Amino acid sequence: MLKVLPMIALIVALLFGVPIAFALAAAGILGVWLMTGNFDMVVGMIGTTLFSSASDYLLTTIPMFILMAYFASSSGLARDLFTGLSNWLSHIRGGLAITTVFSCGIFGAMSGASVAAASVMSNIAFPNMRRYGYSEELAAGVIGVGATLDILIPPSVAMVVYGIATETSIGKLLIAGVIPGIVLGIFLILTILIWVKIRPAHAPQTYRVSWAERWNGLLPIWPSLLLIIATLGLLYSGVATPTEVGAIGAFMSLIIGVTMKRIGWRGMIEALRLTIRVTAMIFLIIFGAKMFGYFMTLSQIPQSLLAIVAEMQLNRWVVIAGIVVGYFLISMFMDELPLLLITVSITFPLVTSLGFDPIWFGVMSMMMVAMGLVFPPVGMVAFVVSAATKVDLVKVYKGTSVLMIAIIAATILVMVFPELALWLPSRMK
Repeated sequence: MLKVLPMIALIVALLFGVPIAFALAAAGILGVWLMTGNFDMVVGMIGTTLFSSASDYLLTTIPMFILMAYFASSSGLARDLFTGLSNWLSHIRGGLAITTVFSCGIFGAMSGASVAAASVMSNIAFPNMRRYGYSEELAAGVIGVGATLDILIPPSVAMVVYGIATETSIGKLLIAGVIPGIVLGIFLILTILIWVKIRPAHAPQTYRVSWAERWNGLLPIWPSLLLIIATLGLLYSGVATPTEVGAIGAFMSLIIGVTMKRIGWRGMIEALRLTIRVTAMIFLIIFGAKMFGYFMTLSQIPQSLLAIVAEMQLNRWVVIAGIVVGYFLISMFMDELPLLLITVSITFPLVTSLGFDPIWFGVMSMMMVAMGLVFPPVGMVAFVVSAATKVDLVKVYKGTSVLMIAIIAATILVMVFPELALWLPSRMK
């Protein structure tokens, strides 16, 4: 009964709208106290956990990637990407939606936060698609699902958090998401083409531009490509640590913005303010998850689960299928970082005990979380798109539900062919 009470407390706190960081911390503190009966020990753990949650060197990766995202956004790089690519694809039915997928993927290589990508692309891509007659369902849906590419393509904040929580190589995790991210992007494009073929009213024929204008539109894209090549190259070569890569990326984003005269002192201060705010929120969630993790360790719930699975003698792929379904259901009600931090203490020991690669499972976790980001009833990214575009949330969900086919197909493919996630990391130095 003592093991159940903290779980009930966590669920009740979440139902009453308590911020996830405080709900996790409170449930963890209650659980540790019930398991040990020593409140002085609990107080000591709170102090040491708070310090470790803020002083871990690996955690400095997070603010660097977030700052890089805000500088890239302020520099207008996403707008340049969309404009340049749309000149080449606009004449194709559904071409602006495909442009949005490409733009989300490339912007993801400069940001690493799905919510940020959804907000930026909602202000850039949505007005253009609606101007040329695209339906609200397709326009909003493709932005929402396209933004989930950011959770896979490095730099990914969620990958960093997973790596810290499971003590898995962050550099290899970040690189592991490249090929699955490309696969998901291809499936998204195919799904869009099939959708507009079956329902052409959702994406009427639009405009065609001259070859000269197409080539000229590519010129502003080169800073983005330079930034991406630098960050991926440094990560893959192992020349710099993920934290150093994030710092270099943030500095390059700032230099690009200043050189192009798009970032001034006010923009720099605003980017720093937002970075501090988001980083503080993430660090609080990590603190809460660590306290809850201590309770899980003391209660031996993961060990009990491992014993139950071993006794049932289930095929390991049946277990993975069950975890996939479980992640999908839970992710409908919870944002990606709390979901990862709550569940990995249970799923990670189970998955690794069955012989699965921790890097592969990290990629799988990202893809499962991506589903929940755009699926009802919560779907954090869907909410962001709805708020930014003023489109009814039901229409956003209609669009993302159709395009969810691409995420499901990509997840199954990575599950069947693990080398899609493991090939690049295996060749890192």
